[in-house]
Amino acid sequence: MSRTPESLPPAPAPRPSGPQVVVIGAGIVGCALADELTARGWTDVTVLEQGPLPAPGGSTSHAPGLVFQTNPSRTLTAFARYTVEKFDSLREDGVPCFRPVGGLELATTPERLAELHRRAGYAAAWGVRGEVVSAARCKELWPLLDTSAVLGGFHTPDDGLARAVPAARAQLERARGRGARVLDRHTVTGIERADGRVTGVVTDRGVFPADHVVSAAGFWGPVVGRMAGVDVPLQPLAHQYARTRPLPELAGAAEEAVRPVLRFQDRDLYFREHHDRIGIGSYAHRPLPVDPFAVPGYDEARAGGREMPSSYPFTAADWAPSWQDCRRLLPALRATEIEEGFNGVFSFTPDGMPVLGPSRALRGFWLAEAVWVTHSAGAAKAVAEWMVHGRASVDLHECDLTRFEDAQRSPSYVAERGARQFVEVYDVLHPLQPMEQPRPLRVSPFHARQRELGAYFLEGGGWERPHWYEANAPLAEGLDVPARDAWSARYWSPVAAAEAKAARERVALYDMTPLRRLEVTGPGALGFLDRMTTNNLRKRPGAVTYTLLLDEAGGIRSDLTVARLGPDHFQLGANSPADLDWLLAHAPGGVTIRDVTAGTCCVGVWGPLARDLVQPLTHEDFSHEGFGYFRAKRAYVGHVPVTALRVSYVGELGWELYTTADLGLRLWDTLWEAGRAHGVIAAGRSAFNSLRLEKGYRAWGVDMTDEHDPYEAGLGFAVRMDHEFVGRSALDPSAVPERKLTPLLLDDPAAVVLGKEPVSVGGGAADGYVTSASYGYTLGRCVAYAWLPPLPAGTGVHIAYFGDRLPATVAEEPLFDPKMTRIRR
Repeated sequence: MSRTPESLPPAPAPRPSGPQVVVIGAGIVGCALADELTARGWTDVTVLEQGPLPAPGGSTSHAPGLVFQTNPSRTLTAFARYTVEKFDSLREDGVPCFRPVGGLELATTPERLAELHRRAGYAAAWGVRGEVVSAARCKELWPLLDTSAVLGGFHTPDDGLARAVPAARAQLERARGRGARVLDRHTVTGIERADGRVTGVVTDRGVFPADHVVSAAGFWGPVVGRMAGVDVPLQPLAHQYARTRPLPELAGAAEEAVRPVLRFQDRDLYFREHHDRIGIGSYAHRPLPVDPFAVPGYDEARAGGREMPSSYPFTAADWAPSWQDCRRLLPALRATEIEEGFNGVFSFTPDGMPVLGPSRALRGFWLAEAVWVTHSAGAAKAVAEWMVHGRASVDLHECDLTRFEDAQRSPSYVAERGARQFVEVYDVLHPLQPMEQPRPLRVSPFHARQRELGAYFLEGGGWERPHWYEANAPLAEGLDVPARDAWSARYWSPVAAAEAKAARERVALYDMTPLRRLEVTGPGALGFLDRMTTNNLRKRPGAVTYTLLLDEAGGIRSDLTVARLGPDHFQLGANSPADLDWLLAHAPGGVTIRDVTAGTCCVGVWGPLARDLVQPLTHEDFSHEGFGYFRAKRAYVGHVPVTALRVSYVGELGWELYTTADLGLRLWDTLWEAGRAHGVIAAGRSAFNSLRLEKGYRAWGVDMTDEHDPYEAGLGFAVRMDHEFVGRSALDPSAVPERKLTPLLLDDPAAVVLGKEPVSVGGGAADGYVTSASYGYTLGRCVAYAWLPPLPAGTGVHIAYFGDRLPATVAEEPLFDPKMTRIRR
């Protein structure tokens, strides 16, 4: 006897496979991660949530759901694009989890209008539809606007509103269907570990064994991190959100929202429809930090009269100025009042980016923190790929947990910088704009002398970095340096041209102390580095080699300069804390790796007269015959012991001179006094960047990342296929690349771009984007490197810059001194 489909028993749940994974937190990120992991075959996934589902009381439960895809970060834009794509395909009770009403950002000042043109450039570069529109078009899109003060807007038709709680629920159901467990009302109280590896999660209702644990706990991330012995650099802050009473102008609205999500960033405000009401969010108020260790649990919050743990009482005094701005922009609000409001808690990091990835402190413990709804599905996909496949399909170096220096992990730093990120969330920020506090944090031993010379400092990695010196201003008088537009003139000075000229004609001292230095020692050091890097390191002590760190897929994780100082002793010039983390994760017994940056310093001595300056100060032979290019030598410069590397990132003769931090000032003074006879100057990063681009030297994290292989990036010369190394099997030197890092020269001698601008070949949609750019003072043209399809030299392209189309031409590289005669002399 056959049975009807309705009478059949339910199909058994699939047997879980893959390692045991526990995800802590069933907010939008935890739910998305469970879905992404199970979709990739890791179905032994348990999601633990302390609150009740489907709205457990974290940030997701009150999120307004705004999704604006365009961001200066290509990675965050990719996250948002995937989130839109995924949520658009999700349904909860038959209702889509994404409403593509579009986005509209307003400009009421010329500065903001220029910023919207720049954002339109980002959108074009990263593949997001958008255009700068007139005030009249803004009125068409949002009829309630008073556009008398509006100068224009940026309209992105594919942006919109995410229904966060339904999207979380829909993703959880898909994960459940593949075998995942979802348990609410389970409060995590501890993380079990053994031999430096996570083994389980302790809750108030039992212990859950785990091979991997992912903290997706949102603003509770620092609490979970402390249980695991892992710092989570995250500061929760409260953000005001309010809803008006019903508006007659919106009466009878059948849809939740039909108009674009509106941003009034000049007043730190945003607006969205809720049927016949308007929801308003404000970042205009004072920062309201929240202690994550003091946030109550769900039941405690409810007992205290709060709707959820992440919802704090509305502070009317903070709201009052914003309400006046709202009524000026939307006159219809003058006839209504705020019906309800709350201060909702969100997560902020010191640099405003998410915190993703595995912890070195506890193997198997992962973070997926400080991710907003906008980027949730994309970030979850990246973490799932990382866990299952060992790498993500998008570059994550801006989000990697390891990116923060130790000096940037103190609770005071995280709190101060997190609060500043809140203040600046809608500010117009220049790409070179440094943080104001806490500074100075890290300074080189030369800092006092640099200040005496009038150094203009910018900041990176906590380091104070001179970009030019006002003492060199007289050298700039009479130089033919094109005037700049207001944007590119910020954090720039024509003094940089004089410093670049001095390095080309005489000699200059550059502070290279912030360059990360790793020391690798031990009897297995050579074999280890040979396996980890692409070039030939089996050279005699004294050799210096430029090489690459690749991942298993052949992507460029970093580039290194490796000096073999002894048979088992190597000094590595590296890029970020992630390099140390990667090497430590692969190092065998008998190999010691130390970051020696803080205890050492470096002066770059470069220019045609560099040998005239240095040779009289040392008894060692610094001639070309006695000290060849890409060689290392220990010597004394005056009274100071140095490790000298004959390398040059400005394309001129010279050395990097390393010594211990205690002797740094003596080294600087020795070189300075001896250099007076040769017209020595101190030069900054602005000139350095110009000179290195004229030589075509790449900057990792800007020009190339693990999304690129060495041949696309023009670094095939650093790959020797005659030995085994990580990523070798993924490389094909004979393959024709579909894209290349391409040098461009702008046709107009006065034109300048800064990076991240879209580049078009045929005049239509963008074919690529600019990575690094700087004016080449030796060449008399702005140099820009861009990822483009392979193009022959002489091909004309256009770079979009604030709405203008600047013509540029593909050039042969290196643009300066192609025969290397200036370096090898």
